[in-house]
Amino acid sequence: MRHLSTFLLLAVAAASSLSLWRQQADTPSVQPPTPSFDVFKKEVEPIFLKERPGHARCYGCHILSGRLFHLQPLAPGAEHWTEEQSQQNFASALWVVDLQNPAASRLLRHPLAPEAGGDAFHSGGRQFASQNDPDWQTLARWVKGDRSRPFGETSSNSWIYVTNSAADTLDVIDSATNRIIQVIRGIELPHGVAFSLDGRRVYVSNESESVLDVVDQESGKVLQKVRLSGRPNNITVTRDGKRVLVGIRAKPGAIEIIDTATLQHVKNIPVDGPVHNLYVTPDGKYVVSGSIESKAATVVDLSRDEMVWEVQFDAGVRPMAFEVNPDGSTKRIFVQLSGLNGFAVVDFDKRSEVARIKLPDQPGGFGEAEGRLGTPSHGIGVPADGKSLWVSSTLANATFKYSLPDLRLLGYVKLPEIHGIKALPTGAVPEWITFTPDSKTVYVSNSAARSVSVINADSLKRIAEVPVGEVPKRINTLVFTER
Repeated sequence: MRHLSTFLLLAVAAASSLSLWRQQADTPSVQPPTPSFDVFKKEVEPIFLKERPGHARCYGCHILSGRLFHLQPLAPGAEHWTEEQSQQNFASALWVVDLQNPAASRLLRHPLAPEAGGDAFHSGGRQFASQNDPDWQTLARWVKGDRSRPFGETSSNSWIYVTNSAADTLDVIDSATNRIIQVIRGIELPHGVAFSLDGRRVYVSNESESVLDVVDQESGKVLQKVRLSGRPNNITVTRDGKRVLVGIRAKPGAIEIIDTATLQHVKNIPVDGPVHNLYVTPDGKYVVSGSIESKAATVVDLSRDEMVWEVQFDAGVRPMAFEVNPDGSTKRIFVQLSGLNGFAVVDFDKRSEVARIKLPDQPGGFGEAEGRLGTPSHGIGVPADGKSLWVSSTLANATFKYSLPDLRLLGYVKLPEIHGIKALPTGAVPEWITFTPDSKTVYVSNSAARSVSVINADSLKRIAEVPVGEVPKRINTLVFTER
């Protein structure tokens, strides 16, 4: 078996070299681990033997000579490959896997229909009509990396949770490796995601069932479903961890309070309009809700659970971010609005808008084909160090960085482009933003590109692109205090 081990090492090295050569010149390399052999043997190899209606089996073509991806011929009468043959199949498969950009892997794109994002022609036909095909998704999970990694095997102090808004999954990214290490399944149309104070529970608003799903963080299993008064959107947790606050998008709109000890409904706080997003202020004293319909940001005093003031805008309220004073109190709210490629600035003490910042016109050229001109800028955040403001733009297909407190533009980061067959490139449609606790790494969900861009906050360079599920939007960071 010594010669086989050498062959496997050479194949892994070759796959790494090919992926390094293929990556974009402006994206520094990040060396992810090789996909799992055990998962390949158990879940991927059976796909190559599967009879798909109207198609020849993958096996029938790929045992022929001259194939870049070559499968070993089965012994007469055998239904499965031997261990040694599986290792040879595994080594061959690595030649069609892009370790740096898994979504671009030939193994995924070549048998996929062009209209679903695949190559223009595959001599084996369109084996997969859609990326929703369960077998294609199995291949994609393997290419991204083995997701059965045990909970304790990570050096990271934070995980990035991504809700796939057009699927029934959440992807979890280890910030130490920028690899998917867990998938939470069975939550259809997940919206917001938040965490218990000890990090052992994950709270997810479920639009399909109008419930708050309570998930065990370690296993990823749904522990309980808490019935809500209406369809939810985003959620947050009070600073003491005692209450989950759920934005109810169904009219007339409200902030619903769930007690985290009993997982029971406590009360609904009336606000101005259906709630799209809501945030607890950094000092924990208030919750601010935003409504697209009423074009208002409503401030609720959490000591009384009562609305105390609001700011009215000329357009629907989208995501928000906060700046703090030296004493930790809230200084300003940065508010994104429908139709505005930029953000409004609200002085918290004055209780009014004091400025409106428009993002640069260049880069530009995106948004129309994607049907997103109504929400040209969606996604905004301030990292823990409070020194910068990050703003996503669909029109620019980029994320911009501003300094705080002076709001000086420091630069921008280009995001992935989508190249369809015989069409102009379209944008990634960037959405929400989150950060590692040291403020050094920025994560942006790209709803059209089905990916999360990982950005070095200092160099303004993308350092990784993590493939995730369908239409990823809300994204949040779970920080572990002890590992």
